[in-house]
Amino acid sequence: MPRGFFITLEGLDGSGKTTQIRKLAAWLSRRGMEPVLTRQPGGTAIGDRVREILLDARSTGLAPMTEMALMFADRAQAIAEVIDPALAAGRIVLCDRFTDSTEAYQGGGRELGSEIVLELHSAICAGLQPDLTILLLPSLDASLSRARRRNTRAEEQTGKNEDRFEQEKDGFHRRVWEKYREIAAREPERVIRIEGDLAIEEIHEQIVEAVAERLLLTGRKA
Repeated sequence: MPRGFFITLEGLDGSGKTTQIRKLAAWLSRRGMEPVLTRQPGGTAIGDRVREILLDARSTGLAPMTEMALMFADRAQAIAEVIDPALAAGRIVLCDRFTDSTEAYQGGGRELGSEIVLELHSAICAGLQPDLTILLLPSLDASLSRARRRNTRAEEQTGKNEDRFEQEKDGFHRRVWEKYREIAAREPERVIRIEGDLAIEEIHEQIVEAVAERLLLTGRKA
């Protein structure tokens, strides 16, 4: 059986990833290509427990190296439990964040650098790379405003405060944003960058155009 196709969506919190990955999943499903959806951190029972630690605003004093190690622990579990089996079965996998997020947030935001992130990726993830990455880059201010509003609503509804990263100062988020741009410039064949404060449908159209083109190269009609 042909290997499946691995697509990731990346960007700052509030960039619209979750909305766009759901729309892309629906678009693929309408064409008979039922995708496997997952997210990082999370997406497995163990990963969801790790996610609580990483995102909970009460997780104060978490060392940057600990934070990065937890991200990779979650990722290793997701690869073993969800991603690898789905790809082996020939499925399309849509993942909300992957190692690019760790390079951007811990490598850039926490200033750990890209080298250690990529070394850990090679060792822990066996070098698994997405076939296609969609990077959403609206303006920094727009992303942060949306993320903070969303987290306020979520806390009111669930009682959970998952804005540990959003509480960081603007300099942190600027470094994340710039690291994402660096990744896209380094890997232009894999990473499709969609920039600007665009309408939801406009972003969706650009995403499905990129996905359809790449799937066609694998012999899949979209």
